[in-house]
Amino acid sequence: QVQLVESGGGLVQAGGSLRLSCVASGSTSSISIMGWYRQAPGKQRELVAEVSNDGSTNLADSVKGRFTISRDNGKNTVYLQMNSLKPEDTGVYLCRARSSSGIRVYINWGQGTQVTVSS
Repeated sequence: QVQLVESGGGLVQAGGSLRLSCVASGSTSSISIMGWYRQAPGKQRELVAEVSNDGSTNLADSVKGRFTISRDNGKNTVYLQMNSLKPEDTGVYLCRARSSSGIRVYINWGQGTQVTVSS
């Protein structure tokens, strides 16, 4: 199993920046994809960005050009650099890890970190 701990959330004005971090522990060698999702009040959880072991990334259209995801495998950490933040970026940001053992696939979530963007 993999445990995830997020940090870096907070309150920021529109146009500002935040950097989120997610540190993985446990069976980290089995992780293939790490990513960030967000949950806004009254809305479904949505993918923000994800990064694979080979460094390839996938970003939601709504954050392209503003957010960057990166991964430091040596530190078992994934980062989300968020620039030009908008009020609609407000929500709980959750780190997700996809790992596998044999034919079994595991999805683990962190507890989340709150991001609030004021207008």
